[in-house]
Amino acid sequence: MKISKRVKSNLSLIDKKKEYKLSEAIELIKKLANTKFDESVDVAVRLGVDPRHADQMVRGTVILPHGTGKDVKVLVLTRGAKETEAKEAGADYFGFDEYIKKIQEGWLDFDVVVATPDVMPEVGKLGKILGARGLMPNPKSGTVTNEVGKVVKELKAGKIQFRVDKGGIIHASIGKASFDAEKLIENFKALLSTIIRLKPASAKGQYVRSIYLSSTMGPGIKIDRNELSNL
Repeated sequence: MKISKRVKSNLSLIDKKKEYKLSEAIELIKKLANTKFDESVDVAVRLGVDPRHADQMVRGTVILPHGTGKDVKVLVLTRGAKETEAKEAGADYFGFDEYIKKIQEGWLDFDVVVATPDVMPEVGKLGKILGARGLMPNPKSGTVTNEVGKVVKELKAGKIQFRVDKGGIIHASIGKASFDAEKLIENFKALLSTIIRLKPASAKGQYVRSIYLSSTMGPGIKIDRNELSNL
């Protein structure tokens, strides 16, 4: 496959053998995010866990201090008074029967689904659709709750969910390349400190194996793991 001049130029600025200090990597990523749109800054953390074992499944949520820079579309599946609570908190969509039908027909114009416990037996029937896309509400991620208003506000303010994939890697976005470097650093630290706090008791050996930062269209930059001591 032909490599563009932009990609070649970006690759020439990175030493693949080097582990970069966090501040150095952030500044480099901002420089490499040179497309026509505001690229996201993404993190890939490889963990020393085996996700095939339930007791080593790392998943959780974190409120990024400065948000992701993305307008998160929140769907709340509920009935009755909780619909009003969802509306007042800023949910993009709220209700039940009409949205269950729309999802079954293929509608997926949302980023996060929040549901109240009373409707979960029916929401569970959408498992093949929502589960395959990582959108199924889950108590562990805080998206199955009666505190609908609180959760919607947190999601709108920058709360993100993360989950280790089958390869033992957590992928997450910590903002946009246009963010000030200090804001990206603070978001990174919030995410990493949460991942570290969630280390399974059954995980043996080195927990955080490697960390890479990249922009949407940019190359990965390896982060010096000694940076973890500053979290």
